[in-house]
Order: sequence, then structure tokens, then C-alpha cells
Amino acid sequence: MKKLYTVTPDILHAAGEVSTKVKRLLLQLGVSQKAIRRFSVALYEGEINMAVHAGGGTAEIDISPKRISAVLKDQGPGIADVDLAMQEGYSTANEYIRELGFGAGMGLPNMKRSADIFTLESSPGSGTTVSFTVFLNGDAPQ
Repeated sequence: MKKLYTVTPDILHAAGEVSTKVKRLLLQLGVSQKAIRRFSVALYEGEINMAVHAGGGTAEIDISPKRISAVLKDQGPGIADVDLAMQEGYSTANEYIRELGFGAGMGLPNMKRSADIFTLESSPGSGTTVSFTVFLNGDAPQ
């Protein structure tokens, strides 16, 4: 099953909206709580990053009996130094976003930690694409 969601840039009113909808769907489908938690953390972090840094984007979710995957795409400014952006605590969030409780520099590291497979493609001026997968029932390839 594939679903496509739009992530809006209005962090004050829509933060977590997509991840909440996907979590409800996964609960209805009987996905394990552990898999839902891991996937929801990664999706929420990605959603917030798109809203804060890229003016929104899209989240394509693919659910199968063995895995849940997401492809998050935006047309934002891109990430100049992906290795630096993956370091815990590194953030380019402005002061206003930090005052709202976001921008601690844990988004990308939390996404990677929560997923079984994680990839990030980005460069300045070309937007960012993040893909991640959580395997169900311990079905991760060895």
C-alpha cells in the first residue's frame, strides 16, 4: 500500500500531522507497537526538518507485510555538508525555531538510529531526499 502526503511549512499548526496520520494507519493495519514507534520517530523528525528548513515537501509511505518505508523529498536549499548535518547537536535552525523547542540537532541522527535502512541525498540548491525503512517482525536482511 502506498500513500503520498504533503508536509506543510507551517510548523506552528501542522507539526507532526503526517506522522500522526501514518501512525493511525499502521495501528489499524495491526503493525507492532515497536515498529510503529521506530517508524513514527523517523517520520516525525523528517517532517519537522522539511517544515523548518525546506518550506515543506512530500512524504511517500510504502507499507508491505515485511516493511514500512518512506521517501521524504523537498525542494529546499539542500544540505551543504551532509556529514556535519548527521552529527548530533549540529543545527542550522534559527533562534525562533529553537525558542519553539525545535532545532536541537537531533533530527537526522534520530532518523538514522530509528531506521533499519537510512539514506540521505542532498546538495546545495537541489533539495533533499531522505529514504528510510523499518522492517517488521525482525525481517531485516542480514
